[in-house]
Amino acid sequence: MQRARLWDIDQLSRREFLGSALMGLGALTVGRVFDAATYAAEFATQANGLEITDVKRVTVEIPFRAAPERAMRRELPHWKYTEIFEVTLSSGAKGVGETLLYYTWGVSSDEDVQSVMHKNALDVMWDDALGAGLQMAIFDAVARNAGVPVHRLLGKQVNDVTPLSWWNIDTSPEDMASECRLAYETGYMSYKTKGRPWWDLWRQLELSVKEVPSEFKIDMDFNDTLWNAELAIPIIKELEMYPQIDIYESPIPQRDIEGNQKICAATNVKIAHHYGSPEPVVSIRENVCDGYVVGGGATGVMKAGAVCEMADKPFWLQLVGTGLTAAFSLHFGAVNSHATWPAVNCHQLYAHDLLKSTIKVQNGVAEIPQTPGLGYKVDWDVVEKYKVEKPAERPNPPRMMVTIYPDGRKMYFSSAKEVNFHLAPSMREETPFFVKGVTAQFLPDDGTAEWREMYEKATEAPVLVEP
Repeated sequence: MQRARLWDIDQLSRREFLGSALMGLGALTVGRVFDAATYAAEFATQANGLEITDVKRVTVEIPFRAAPERAMRRELPHWKYTEIFEVTLSSGAKGVGETLLYYTWGVSSDEDVQSVMHKNALDVMWDDALGAGLQMAIFDAVARNAGVPVHRLLGKQVNDVTPLSWWNIDTSPEDMASECRLAYETGYMSYKTKGRPWWDLWRQLELSVKEVPSEFKIDMDFNDTLWNAELAIPIIKELEMYPQIDIYESPIPQRDIEGNQKICAATNVKIAHHYGSPEPVVSIRENVCDGYVVGGGATGVMKAGAVCEMADKPFWLQLVGTGLTAAFSLHFGAVNSHATWPAVNCHQLYAHDLLKSTIKVQNGVAEIPQTPGLGYKVDWDVVEKYKVEKPAERPNPPRMMVTIYPDGRKMYFSSAKEVNFHLAPSMREETPFFVKGVTAQFLPDDGTAEWREMYEKATEAPVLVEP
């Protein structure tokens, strides 16, 4: 089976789609996604032991690999915590899922768990309000009960392979180069990372492109930190010299319609936006990007995928977690014709992916599972090894970052105030802009009075120290 072509759209044409905006996106998509062709509709009319009789949960703290650890300890040390769900049906079928507790579209509460007990799994599995791990586990259990892969519950398979990207948050130039090389050696053909004003972008790419062939692609998410089109265009045009550069995500705020139009017109590199901001009809009509980042629950992902198909817009799936979430994502790649950009699942961060067999990537793609359920089994010995008490709140150890500029200035940032304490001030244009020669250092609490004094000052606002 070949990957579905972007132009093979058998529902609405792009013109018809844009002209139907007043109908509402839900009216355009729901009937297409949930119809009698899906296995869910077929099994809903049968008694197949689908009552949910038990839900078990366990929290694990999974260590990062060495290079991601050096980066993730700065702003996202809490990404180590994930909650594993095991759902049992009255037939005896069991399904598993997970929620990355502090980076997810939905955390499952005790009330969510109670709400599904003794319900028919088919009546609740499309409810995105249940949260990531519980919904995933229900899908897995239903599919295993039916003896089919999860994608058979989602719709018609149109792809037999789906692309995956290797992910890291922003790293030093040296770590970025070594991670690109590792990704390529592991079978990946795409590396997704962050573009940040505290690293030398030019140095990052200079080192990284030496480690991979020109057909290997590097995508950079700027999270609005290029601020506006006038400042962004010179930088993104300069980086185009590298054939590996393929996609820029959110270079400036997505609500800046005119600015994003200018960027799209100025560069041959593709521009990606998070689906939903601005409203999809506005985004498509105004042509502010080339494609989308799609994540969330099963219903939301399938609706977004249908809209992208109608509008002929590619997207990447962004479902984040360990190997469990990556396995779930493969099934959405199976049934979405326009999920042609490499999926971002971030499972490469971890020292173990929690699976008995790792998802194999060759030439940038992974095969769609054809065995029942997710198609991958949890390594429960590893779960037991990393099991911990569920934190009462997001772990936030005191720490600082310092950005060091080539002219000798230093800017200090404290972790006390907000999650993305290094990024958020740059998004608000409270820091110097991108410059060659800049670097950053992690400053853990060393117990000194000097560290504590600077930490408290930087909690109010970033502190700029002149040379």
